[in-house]
Amino acid sequence: MGNKSFSGVTVDTVANVYFDGRCVSHSLRLPDGSRKSVGVVLPSRLSFGTGVAERMDCVGGTCRILLPGEDTWRQVSSGESFDVPADSRFEIEVAGEPFHYVCHYLD
Repeated sequence: MGNKSFSGVTVDTVANVYFDGRCVSHSLRLPDGSRKSVGVVLPSRLSFGTGVAERMDCVGGTCRILLPGEDTWRQVSSGESFDVPADSRFEIEVAGEPFHYVCHYLD
């Protein structure tokens, strides 16, 4: 699924803070030019919009997601991932422990 760490990256040291601090991430650029963010979602129910397609890797905790065009919430746990189409919205619900993720921007 994913790396536990990334080598040789450029990190934006100022955090991206969304939803009054319920989601916080840092942007990364890898040597090959690809972009990622690593972050955490605290217990909440949030709606995220995407510009480009994304792959979300769960690296800690659990969440429930509702993807565009789907009617049923799905649980995602550590070691699992899900894809979100470009120019869409998805719902995420975190209860209990924080949800830790790596977001891969697929542009």
